[in-house]
Amino acid sequence: MSTVRTFIVEDNPTIRENLVGTLREVARVDPVGLADTEAESTRWLTRNMALWDLAIVDLFLKDGTGLSVLQACRHRDPAQKMVVLSNHATPDMRRRCLQLGADAVFDKATEVDDLIDYCLRRRQARFTTTAASYPPPSASPSSRPPASTAH
Repeated sequence: MSTVRTFIVEDNPTIRENLVGTLREVARVDPVGLADTEAESTRWLTRNMALWDLAIVDLFLKDGTGLSVLQACRHRDPAQKMVVLSNHATPDMRRRCLQLGADAVFDKATEVDDLIDYCLRRRQARFTTTAASYPPPSASPSSRPPASTAH
């Protein structure tokens, strides 16, 4: 599977729609779900662990915070990544997010291109891992040259 199944936690409908469109088109990710509250996000992410590869989380939500979402998903599979996309990506907030298990933190105003690059790298890593997990095609018996016989 070469797609990155992405769950997006964002409470601003305009930002959410733009983010989904951009990530789908440019980063080639597959949005598998959306939420705008801490409770909804946490519930879906923790109950559907096998259905997502990447979660993109805003810090300040309609109800609750992205920090609690990060905390709730701390024991996820190491292959599952969580990143923060926020207008409040101060050095202290970045440090706090990383302590809570975020794999990266991006500023909405200045680092959206970095988020897209991150998604593209995740997609490439999945594609490479998936391709490497399949054995290379081997020569079938009918495609081998006949054995020579000595007389």
